[in-house]
Amino acid sequence: MSDQNSQANRSVPVGPTRMTPSEAFVETLVSNGVTDMFGIMGSAFMDAMDIFAPAGIRLIPVVHEQGAGHMADGFSRVSGRHGVVIGQNGPGISNCVTAIGAAFWAHSPVVIVTPETGTMGMGLGGFQECNQLPMFQEFTKYQGHVTHPARMAEYTGRCFDRAMSEMGPTQLNIPRDYFYGDITCEIPKPARLDRGAGGEQSLDEAAALLATAKFPVIISGGGVVMADAVEECKALAERLGAPVVNSYLHNDSFPASHPLWCGPLGYQGSKAAMKLMAQADVVVALGSRLGPFGTLPQHGMDYWPKNAKIIQIDADNKMLGLVKKISVGICGDAKAAAVALTRRLEGKTLACDADKAARAQKIADEKAAWEKELDEWTHEKDAFSLDMIEENAKEKTFQGGDYLHPRQVLRELEKAMPEDVMVSTDIGNINSVANSYLRFEKPRSFFAAMSFGNCGYAFPTIIGAKVAAPHRPAVSYAGDGAWGMSLMETMTCVRHNIPVTAVVFHNRQWGAEKKNQVDFYNRRFVAGELDNQSFAEIARAMGAEGITVDKIEDVGPALKKAIDMQMNEGKTTIIEIMCTRELGDPFRRDALSKPVRHLDKYKDYV
Repeated sequence: MSDQNSQANRSVPVGPTRMTPSEAFVETLVSNGVTDMFGIMGSAFMDAMDIFAPAGIRLIPVVHEQGAGHMADGFSRVSGRHGVVIGQNGPGISNCVTAIGAAFWAHSPVVIVTPETGTMGMGLGGFQECNQLPMFQEFTKYQGHVTHPARMAEYTGRCFDRAMSEMGPTQLNIPRDYFYGDITCEIPKPARLDRGAGGEQSLDEAAALLATAKFPVIISGGGVVMADAVEECKALAERLGAPVVNSYLHNDSFPASHPLWCGPLGYQGSKAAMKLMAQADVVVALGSRLGPFGTLPQHGMDYWPKNAKIIQIDADNKMLGLVKKISVGICGDAKAAAVALTRRLEGKTLACDADKAARAQKIADEKAAWEKELDEWTHEKDAFSLDMIEENAKEKTFQGGDYLHPRQVLRELEKAMPEDVMVSTDIGNINSVANSYLRFEKPRSFFAAMSFGNCGYAFPTIIGAKVAAPHRPAVSYAGDGAWGMSLMETMTCVRHNIPVTAVVFHNRQWGAEKKNQVDFYNRRFVAGELDNQSFAEIARAMGAEGITVDKIEDVGPALKKAIDMQMNEGKTTIIEIMCTRELGDPFRRDALSKPVRHLDKYKDYV
C-alpha cells in the first residue's frame, strides 16, 4: 500500500485564508484526518481530485461505486474514523445508495460526497442530472447542500462533525461549478462530543435494580465496540458474575475466551446464550438498540425472558424502549455508563453474589453442551437436506471431488482463523449459519450487513477494512449468489495492492430464499438455481490466486495458506469451497405463511 500519506504535509491553514473552493474542500478533509477515499473518478469533482495527492489523500478507484460505499463502511468500522466515498454526479452517486443503507444500519460514520449538476443547468434535464438529496434521505443522519462556494468548508466540516456525533452516514452535496472560483474562508476545527455516562437518577435506579438481581445477564452490543468499552463491560460482568451474550451480528463485542462469554443471540446464534438469557431476571442491554431480528425465537426456543427487568443503555435516546419494554433507560456512552454502574456496585452486597459460583458452573456447562452439539452437528437433517446430500453424492460433476457439508466447513474455518483476524459475512443461508461459529478476541473484527441485509456486502467491506488495518488478516464469507455481485472488486485488490482472502461457498443456489420454497411452496423452485463457472479460475484470470476445496481436510490448510500469502506475499486469494445444497433454518419463519389460491388454474400451487 502507498506510503504517500506519511510523506505529505498534513497541516491546514489557520484563520481566514484566500483559496479556491476545491482547496477549502480538500483542506477540511485534511483537518478531519482523511487519508483514504473510495470511488470512481469523474469530471464533476476533478478540480478537487487534482490536489488530493499533495494533501496526503489517496483516492482508491473501485470497479463499481456500490463497492466504494461498502469499502468506506469497512474502513470506518475498523478504524473508528470517517469512511469517505465519492463519485460522478448522477449514476455514479445513485450506485452508492445500497451501500449507504448498509452503513446506516451499521451506525458507521461514512461521509458520501455527491457532486451534483452545475447550478446553471439544474432543471433543464441535462446529462447525468438528477436530484441527489432525496435518494439518501432515509439513510443519512444529516444532508449538507453547499449553497455557495464560500460556504464549502463550513458544510464539509459540518458533515464530518454530524457523522461522528450522530454515528451514521452524512451526505455532502456540492453543485459541480462550486468547486471553482476564489474565496476567503477559515477551515473549521473538528468538533467531537464528549459523551457522558447518562443521568444520575437513571444510573442510580439501574444500580438499585442490579443489586436485587439474582440472575443478571448482560447483552454486549455494537455500542460497546464503537465506544471501545470491552474492558469496562468485562469489569461490570465480573462484578455481577453475569453471563455475557453478544447482540446479533456483534460477535466481536466480548472476547470469546472469557469464561463469562456465552456467544451471540439471534438467527443461528448460540444455544448456550439463549438458554442462559431465558433465566435472566434482570437484563443489561449495554450499547444495544435491541433490534427485533436479534431477539426472535431460534433453534425452537422463544428464549427472551418474559418477566425480566430490562436496563437499556444507548447513546441515542430514541432507541430507549423502542423495541422492548424497559424498566430503566440510560442515554449515555456504553463505556462511561459501564464504569458508572460498576462504581455504584463496588463494596455492596448484591443478591447475585450468593450464587456466583453456581452460576459460573451453569455457564460453563451450557457452553460445553453447545460446543459438543456443534461438533456433532455435521449436516442438516431435514428431509430436503438429506435428499440434497444423497443427490450430491451421486452428482460429482467437478473433477471427482466431494461436496462438503457447510457446517463441517464452517467449523474447520473457525479452527484455522488467526487470533487477530477480521471477518465480514454476506447475507445468505450458509453465511447466516456461520453466526454459530464465528468467535473473536478483540473488537472491530466482525462486519455484517446488519438490518439492511443486502447481498454483495462482505467482499468490498473487508477490502475497506484491510485499507484501515493492513497489519491484520482480512477474510470475507459469501455464497455464490452474493459473490456474483461483488467478485469484480477482486480487480481492485490486484490493481491497488490490497490483499485479502475471500471464502466463497459454492452451492449453486440462492439458498436463503430456496429454503422458503422448500418450507412453504412444496419444493417448486423458481429462479433459485445457479449454474456457475469456477470462481477459482475467474480469480486467476483477474490476477489473484484461486483455490478450489473439495475435501474437508483441505479447508483449514487452504485458509492458512491464503492468509499466509495475504500477509507475507501481498496476494489476494479466492477460496472456492464446493458445498452440498443442504440448507439451514430460514431467517424469518414469521415473514411467510402457507399459500392460498382462489383461481382454478392455480389450484395445484398451494
